[in-house]
Amino acid sequence: MFAKVHAVAQQVGQIVVGKDLQIRQALVCLLAGGHLLIEDVPGVGKTTLAHALAISLGLQFNRLQFTSDLLPADVVGISIFEREKNAFAFHPGPVFSQVLLADEINRATPKAQSALLEAMEERQVTADGVTRDLPKPFFVIATQNPAHQIGTFPLPESQLDRFLMCLSLGYPDAAAERALLMGEDRRTLLKTLPTAMQPSELIAAQSALRDLHTSSALIDYVQSLAQASRQSGLFAEGLSPRASIALLQAARAWAALEGRNHVIPEDVQAVLVPVAAHRLRPLKSTGGAALGSRDAVIQLMKAVGV
Repeated sequence: MFAKVHAVAQQVGQIVVGKDLQIRQALVCLLAGGHLLIEDVPGVGKTTLAHALAISLGLQFNRLQFTSDLLPADVVGISIFEREKNAFAFHPGPVFSQVLLADEINRATPKAQSALLEAMEERQVTADGVTRDLPKPFFVIATQNPAHQIGTFPLPESQLDRFLMCLSLGYPDAAAERALLMGEDRRTLLKTLPTAMQPSELIAAQSALRDLHTSSALIDYVQSLAQASRQSGLFAEGLSPRASIALLQAARAWAALEGRNHVIPEDVQAVLVPVAAHRLRPLKSTGGAALGSRDAVIQLMKAVGV
């Protein structure tokens, strides 16, 4: 079944050119049952990646543009009085989909951002005192503008911790950009994509991760990384237990895509930066300058060793 995941990656790579690693990371996040945060400047293919993944996996896709005047009801839905029935009827919001693209999530106020907290953690929405389950699978891809751009509201730590992975697409290299310039419009190509994997097959692949062997020594390694993040003095706060679980699950997904039925430390190392960097806030070093979060996580990984 994981062979079909590779087919999805290859197909998406024809649309999002030159970003094979980021496509693989996004699929690892999806297989691990998590949610993905993509932080980058506008126009580098974040929305295209989300749409291509949804089409290739045969998943229902909704896109919601986050703005400063967005309300929680715009996300989860609202009850409207229907005169014919003399009763209120719930009209589901865009969160009721299998893939939700929360575009430019940090342009919305914290109140609107918080509308996703229950959905992302519990896979359900509570509105008007009624709890409604979300479709399966449920995958949030949120895009975030750089914090220095005008009109952004930083995501709180509680929100960041609910994203299993965070990645950046970055600008394409010269060859990839030339292919974009000379090729067809990406929006046109999206309409021609076939379904490469059924939702039921994706759910089965997600469940199959539990069968991958994880040794006690591997669990010790994950715990050592988490403990070091809390005790090293590199960060304001360390990794939460939720982050430790996310790290192990992402490592399982990476191992599965590598064709192995067991997890090794190299799998943990391959996913550590995208799983941990957005959760950790580096402290200033003795020289007075703060490391970037990714560099600090790499330093932590080298300090812990295997």
